[in-house]
Order: sequence, then C-alpha cells, then structure tokens
Amino acid sequence: MPRFRAAAVGAVTLSLVLSAAACGGGSAGGGSNAQPKTLTYWASNQGASIEVDKKVLQPELDKFEKQTGIKVKLEVVPWSDLLNRILTATTSGQGPDVLNIGNTWSASLQASGALLDWDDAAFAKIGGKDRYVESALGSTGVAGKPPAAVPLYSMAYALYYHKKLFQEAGIAKPPTTWAELVEAGKKLKAKGKNGVGVEGSNLSNNIHQVFVLGKQHGADFFTPDGKADFTSEGAVAAVKSYVDLMAADRIVAPGNAEYAQNQSLSDFTKGKTGMVLWQTAAATFKAQGMADDAYGVVPAPVLSGTPGAGKNINSMVAGINMAVFKNTKNTDGAMKFVKFMGSDEEQKILNKAYGSIPPVRTAQEDPAFNGPATAPLRQTLATSAAALPQVPEESQFETVVGTAVKELFADAAAGRAVTVESVRAKLEKAQQQMPKK
Repeated sequence: MPRFRAAAVGAVTLSLVLSAAACGGGSAGGGSNAQPKTLTYWASNQGASIEVDKKVLQPELDKFEKQTGIKVKLEVVPWSDLLNRILTATTSGQGPDVLNIGNTWSASLQASGALLDWDDAAFAKIGGKDRYVESALGSTGVAGKPPAAVPLYSMAYALYYHKKLFQEAGIAKPPTTWAELVEAGKKLKAKGKNGVGVEGSNLSNNIHQVFVLGKQHGADFFTPDGKADFTSEGAVAAVKSYVDLMAADRIVAPGNAEYAQNQSLSDFTKGKTGMVLWQTAAATFKAQGMADDAYGVVPAPVLSGTPGAGKNINSMVAGINMAVFKNTKNTDGAMKFVKFMGSDEEQKILNKAYGSIPPVRTAQEDPAFNGPATAPLRQTLATSAAALPQVPEESQFETVVGTAVKELFADAAAGRAVTVESVRAKLEKAQQQMPKK
C-alpha cells in the first residue's frame, strides 16, 4: 500500500455534499458525449509518492489511448486533499470525468446525487457485477440502491511485525489476540523499542481501528435505521481499548499522538517499532528500503484469537472505488475507461504495483496475490472483514469520532488520565455533532 487515506473534511462540510444534487455535479440527466476524445481522471495517491503513481499509471493510460483514441489527463491527488476536492467539485460542477474515491465515502458521495449510478445496465457495459467479489461490492453505496462506484483496489488490515525485533525480544510467534499483542508490545518496550505504531492524528485510521474493535465488542456505531450510536458500552470499550495502547499499556510512544502521515511506517522500517496494524503496507516498506523477508504479515488480532464473522471481525473492508461524475462530457469514454481499469490485465498490473488485492474474482487467481504479504489480506477480505456503515453520514462519522480519538490520544500523550467517563464524554460530544434523524 500506498499512502494512508487521511480524509480531512476541513472547511468543506458534508452539508455541501448533501445539497449538491441541486448544483452542477448532481444535475438531472447523466452526462453527454460532447468531448468524446478526452477524459480527466483524478487518481488517489496510492504509492510512496505522487511521482511513483504517475510512473505506475501513465503507461496504462497511454495503453488505453492507443486502444481507444481517448486521451486521459491524469492528476494524482494527495489523500489530504482528495475529499475536499471531490466535495467542492460536486457543488461547483467543475470536476473530472472519472475519479478514485475511498470506498468508505461511497454512501456519503452517493447522497450528493453527483455520481453516475451503476445499475445493472451500467455494470453490463463493463462485464457485469458478478465479476467482483462480494466484500468489495459491499462498500459501493447504500444497500438497496444502485452502487455509486465500482471497486478498483481492495485492501485489508493486517498485523505487520518486525522479525529481527521480535527475535531480540524473545517473542516466539506473532500475537493473535489483543492480550498477546499487549504482551508482545511490553517485551519490545523492555528492549527499548516501541511496541506498536499508531497514527493518532489520522482521523480515518482512527475510525478504521475503532470500528473493527467496535465489532469485536458488539458495537456498530450506527443503529440499523442509520442513527448515530457512539456511546454504547461496546463503542466506549472499543475506543478505550485502542487509546489504552498508549494510555494504560504504554506500548505506543507518546509522539504517535501527532502522527498522521505514515510516520509509524517509517519508524517500523527503521527498526524503532515492532508492530503496526495497517492495510497493504508492503509497497511502502519496499519503497523505504525494507526487505520483504524482514517482516511478517498475519491477520490482525481478535479477542478470541480466531478471526471470522460477528465479533471476530479483524478488518474493515478497505479499498478504492472508481466513480463517474454525472455531468461528464464523455459518458461513453468514461465507461470504457472504467471497463479498461477493471479488466483482468489491468487489475493484475495495478494491484501488483500497489500491493493491494484485485476486487475482480478472476484477477485474484494470479499467484502474486497468494504470497506471504498478500495471502493474509485476501483471506481477511473473504472471511473476516466488514464494510464500514454505508450511510450518508459516514464522512461526518470519520470526522467527529476520528477527532474524539485524536483528542484522547493527545490526553494520553500529555499524561492525562483516559477513563471510561472521559471516553464516553468525548463520544457524546461527537454524537451531538451528527445530524438529527
């Protein structure tokens, strides 16, 4: 993987998204073919840098142009800017033809009305919905509605452990439970290393981690009818257990409270930290000069030690989707481009480059996706991953609860007590910021 997805809503609020259906990007109709020879594509920053992405993508775009005569103008957008750029485009109508979106944003952006619906007829033009694995399709929009996007790259969280540091600390095998994770972290700490690395100021990462822990504690953060439910016993326990890695267990360095740009991965590759919970990190480690055999990859821990469904979920369904703006001036070209990027050949090329897993069933069969770094991710996606709530307020959820976790990490770093009461108070404040239903 890539850069971690840091979705910062910033000055552009979700209310802009939800009103976008009345603006350019969400206008009725659905594009045209007024400019059949060109497309503009916003790609998300998947590689170690924007330049790396350009080197990966441009040859494929040139291939597409040679096949179709359609020139694709590429812009790789940093994750720190991507959601704001998309939200601005939905209200101004001045966006790309095709774009990458974090799959967790699918329902929120779907609510804007700015994106093309991928109904059965649209999917038929790109080979059919049954080409895609079920877990990937589960993060493409609200259940019961046509998807707002098409899966492009699939990812899952895993536990990455530093083999040399484990050996030096006398840790015989990687942890499978949270109790074992803490125990291993303390052994690493005793040898002068950080046990676990976190990105305490990265709102999306915070949400991903506490969502998974919430599942393990029987919490979903939203009720079945879509209402925010941040203060249940399970939600509070999930947030506290995550922050306690720093606050109580002291296996996370206080400085991690300020991390938001993959610093925990750098610490890992430099031998400062023994473990990270991350999604598809192999490409980043390689870019930072870490040998493939210097680390191991195993499923992320669960309370019971045996990942699976229900309370044994150990990852959210991570990934990137492709979407088409309704007001594109090259609808046919955009459909051809999505089909091209979803072809078996391109799925293998691109997912190999980024260390992710193809969401296309037949492309997954390539041996490259059954290696030491990828097999645990593929297995997790198939058996023990859950989609984040596909509700229009998901982006706000990332912002307000992600911020609450960030503030709790700041408290822990400053030596202030993180109690059940203080966690519940932060989550109550976050819930108050959500729209009333």
